[in-house]
Amino acid sequence: MTSSTKVITLAAALLVAATSFAQAPAAAPAGSTGLCKDGTYYSGDTKKGACRGHKGVKDWYGASTATAAAPKAAATAAPAIAAATAPATAATAPAAPAASKSSSKSAFTPPATAAAGGGPGMVWANESSKVYHCSTDKWYGKTKNGKYMSEGDAKAAGFHPDHGKSCQ
Repeated sequence: MTSSTKVITLAAALLVAATSFAQAPAAAPAGSTGLCKDGTYYSGDTKKGACRGHKGVKDWYGASTATAAAPKAAATAAPAIAAATAPATAATAPAAPAASKSSSKSAFTPPATAAAGGGPGMVWANESSKVYHCSTDKWYGKTKNGKYMSEGDAKAAGFHPDHGKSCQ
């Protein structure tokens, strides 16, 4: 193999490695493996079903679905190896509860900061869904397409309260 072929092969391998292990941005919640197109984060093991109902996956930070199975197998084998090599005092400590399957997907969370404005008596009207959110709601000021208005104005404009609960 010529040296130029080796260099090209090495460069291609580095390029593939760099693109397949993208890291989540600093603003992403811990454990995030993807960013949905609507701005919410996903923290599941695989891309399959990720961001369902959130317009699909925009960026994926986790390992690809083919490589995600290998770490799982290694993770299940690691406790057995650790238990065999651990001192006797560590073996008497209670084991941590196993993570349930439902905990692999986190609840969708709103962005960390609310839009400027708002205040007493104001609701956040999401223009995409025609739902308005009260100041105590986690989505208050945090959906992409929305604006602040009074609850009466929101009702008059055809908006309905989140989960049918008015703010008063």
